[in-house]
Amino acid sequence: QDFGRVGEVVITKDDTLMLKGKGAEHDVTRRVDMIRDQIEMSTSEYEKEKMQERMARLASGVAVLKIGGASEVEVNEKKDRVTDALNATRAAVEEGIVPGGGVALLRCLPILEKLPAPNEDQKKGIEIVRHALKQPCFTIASNAGLDASVIVNKVMECPNPVEGFNAANETFVDMISAGIIDPTKVVRTALTDAGGVASLLITAETVITEIPEKPDPAAAAAMGGMGGMGGMGGMGGMGGMM
Repeated sequence: QDFGRVGEVVITKDDTLMLKGKGAEHDVTRRVDMIRDQIEMSTSEYEKEKMQERMARLASGVAVLKIGGASEVEVNEKKDRVTDALNATRAAVEEGIVPGGGVALLRCLPILEKLPAPNEDQKKGIEIVRHALKQPCFTIASNAGLDASVIVNKVMECPNPVEGFNAANETFVDMISAGIIDPTKVVRTALTDAGGVASLLITAETVITEIPEKPDPAAAAAMGGMGGMGGMGGMGGMGGMM
């Protein structure tokens, strides 16, 4: 009466999964709309994430992914890939997608031409950003064993804004149609965070890091030489001298 009914409940030491809910569709829809309103009003990213998970479970089904592999290392690596894919999908749902392969960043280059640069320092900063925007596409082409500068220039000259370089088969394709995409939020956040770190570094003019201590070879040699003390076991015979 108070909690409703479900067709199946799976309980483990970590989770409780309720499946095949018997609730009325209009009640579920009303609850989903209520959670959506709470997400818009919330200022906490943690609360938003949890409410989005709750809304997804109510509005759609629940999928269980079973990851297998030949070894524990392989399983963990696959699990990390799946986690990255899920996070990328959530980011894409929030802000949409852009062409992948560094194409979206290359399409931002014309904006830099319109930025005013009153002094040489700001001109240098714009040049640094221009160079950084080319690097993802440049690196992909370079890793494919091709002339990266030529590939980057060809992508920049493409009349179609979503056309880019597919390194898998070394062809120029429509990146959206080919499924080579990036979440807009990921690209935007990467660029924003990089700019934030760079500006902080310029302001502080210094970087603090922890240098690992190298082991002292003299101390290691001394410890190794103590193994000969095992011969002192013969001193046990001195017990008869008492």
